[in-house]
Amino acid sequence: MLLIVGTFRLPPEMIEEAWAVMQEMVESSLEEDGCIAYSYAHDMLEPGLIRVNEAWHDADALAQHMASEHLEEWRANWDRLGIHDRDLVQFSASNPKPI
Repeated sequence: MLLIVGTFRLPPEMIEEAWAVMQEMVESSLEEDGCIAYSYAHDMLEPGLIRVNEAWHDADALAQHMASEHLEEWRANWDRLGIHDRDLVQFSASNPKPI
């Protein structure tokens, strides 16, 4: 399993406009084969900070996602929405256990 964890920022005044675009990205990603989890969360303490959490079955599933049309559309909106300071990290996980 691959985990993608991180953040990106956008101007707080763009949150409402960005929300529909982010919702489309999350919903489309969740429909992909190999997607286990995909979410964005607005940080409670820092306006404009979005937390990203993704889980993918394997590298092939993540590669398919990276080549998807909805990811291309999402990226096409970054400048308009003022998205910046992306900081995402990929982790490999094996034998996940509930705690």
